[in-house]
Amino acid sequence: MWDGEAAGAALPVVLEGFGVTLLATVLGFAVAAVLGLALAVVERAGPRWVAVPLRGAAGFVRSTPLLVQLFAAWVLVPKLDALALGVLVLGVHYATYLSEVYRTGIDAVPRGQWEACTALSLPRRRVWRAVVLPQAVRNVLPPLGNYAVSLFKETPLLSVITVHEMVHEANAFGSTHFAYLESFTLAGAVFLLASWPTSLLVRRLEARLAH
Repeated sequence: MWDGEAAGAALPVVLEGFGVTLLATVLGFAVAAVLGLALAVVERAGPRWVAVPLRGAAGFVRSTPLLVQLFAAWVLVPKLDALALGVLVLGVHYATYLSEVYRTGIDAVPRGQWEACTALSLPRRRVWRAVVLPQAVRNVLPPLGNYAVSLFKETPLLSVITVHEMVHEANAFGSTHFAYLESFTLAGAVFLLASWPTSLLVRRLEARLAH
């Protein structure tokens, strides 16, 4: 039976946890975006003796559950702050996916532009910075947005390493006040209200870039 009084008491707790969830999402995706781009560039343009091991390591991370990675990191680096550790694990995990997205965008740059840069004898670094990467990133903005939403929805896994994100706080409130229905319903509603508009924006961006 829904208890309005319990729901009213749970809401501030859930919203406080949402602040941590949002922070973990923003920082984790920032790490993933930068690291994923670096991986894509190295795998695409770096020496083979660096690119091949990196590709293998990225494949290993992608094929391992995020929950297992969180537990492993928590055991191996016990002194690091739980939130910082969670952000790093989220960032590294999603960087392996974003690197594939970036590589798709890089490969989509017309071959003629590469040839034109070669004909003009442009420095390799300038070719990547001024010609290739701006086009590649623009082409893959919608998939990047989708992965940001996905990362946001996976932040509850951080509760296993004691990060006080929204689901952790909802569970703590529910166990203390015997109000699991109210606390988890509110947490679910906040997830929906935050992720659904973002998904619509990503869809609109995808449609705009397709024209």
